[in-house]
Amino acid sequence: MTSPLASSISLPNGSVLPNRLCKSAMTEGLADKFDLPTAELIQLYKTWALGGTGLHITGNIMVDRRYLERAGNVVLEDDKNIELFRSWSKQGTAGGNHLWVQLNHPGRQCPRMVSKTPLCPSDVQLTILGNFSRPRPMDQSDIEEVIARFITSARLVKEAGFTGVQIHCAHGYLLSQFLSPKINQRQDQWGGTLENRARIIRRIIVGVRKVVGTDFPIGVKLNSADFQKGGFSLEDCITVAKWLGEDSVDLLEISGGTYEQLSLIGVEPTDVRESTRKREAYFIEYAERIKQSAKIPVMITGGFRSRVVMERAIESGEVDVIGLARPLCTDPDCSAKLINQTIQSIDSHEDKLVLGQGFWGNNSPSSLIKAINSFGQVGFYYWQIIRLSRGLAPETQLGTFKAFLRHMTNDFKLNIKRKFG
Repeated sequence: MTSPLASSISLPNGSVLPNRLCKSAMTEGLADKFDLPTAELIQLYKTWALGGTGLHITGNIMVDRRYLERAGNVVLEDDKNIELFRSWSKQGTAGGNHLWVQLNHPGRQCPRMVSKTPLCPSDVQLTILGNFSRPRPMDQSDIEEVIARFITSARLVKEAGFTGVQIHCAHGYLLSQFLSPKINQRQDQWGGTLENRARIIRRIIVGVRKVVGTDFPIGVKLNSADFQKGGFSLEDCITVAKWLGEDSVDLLEISGGTYEQLSLIGVEPTDVRESTRKREAYFIEYAERIKQSAKIPVMITGGFRSRVVMERAIESGEVDVIGLARPLCTDPDCSAKLINQTIQSIDSHEDKLVLGQGFWGNNSPSSLIKAINSFGQVGFYYWQIIRLSRGLAPETQLGTFKAFLRHMTNDFKLNIKRKFG
């Protein structure tokens, strides 16, 4: 029997995804010192393209080189090096797959080493490890410039030969910051009511559609919730999803969390039901209500590991597309294996990447251990991405603490390289 994961899906604008699996966005950190795609980045996406996944979404392409999510981000703000992007799009679709560019602006989640004056809807600082400066509240001209930058970058995405674009409105980045009443404390047309807080996103979507046309798919990544008291809620998400459907979005990816609540990397909020954990996907609990509201295809990313669970989610109509991320770092061909039903599950390695209390002794601060576990897990997968980009096999035996140190060292080197060459 053919796997439901092998079935194609038509998006509202007529574009067809060849199967139900998507490589969700992961920040790669493989740009050169000029924020441009490298041969390694192009090789990485060629490797992934040949692995059977129907849709690939790039990680964190920035619309403004003054503000990055991290050094090593690619920036697409003009057409000066469009041929590099055309090479990327060509190699990244070598398997007959879609390759969409995720466009993003970090807002206050811009590290100090990149900018000491990040932008934010309001003067609300992110206080994690002392890594982020107090942001400058945006004025009207800042907001209009950001809108224009997203629209310009989306136009360039199409010109470069990519097959779609995704606007990142999740994970506590700038557009997510506008949606959050905890961060967005404005009292003008960009703050207060949900309609005002969502205004910047709707302006961007309408503007992007105007420049890319009706035949080019537009996706949005949206938090189901921030999982923070006073933040963006599920009820907010349901309403915004409805508006996005009205604004001609073709695929809605549901995720969750921010840097302050790390659901985005698999650290679950405390109120996730046990039934949800058994079904694996972190955010599937919310998919049905969001789908009913949006009336567009919905993708869930986070937690899927068993083939039978993925197939059941597609067959039941709970979700339309399954988002995978980390598993593709350690097995870039896992989508083909799932579709061909040659494996029952994918190994995520997360359960092997947790340091116990004994590592630090009885008096160790739990917050330090949590930080090392979280960033060590992130570093583990970053290192696999680096190896794949060099044509090497994954190094799955890398330990958590070593991965943590390697990640921190690599990020420091990326910042130095970008600043000083």
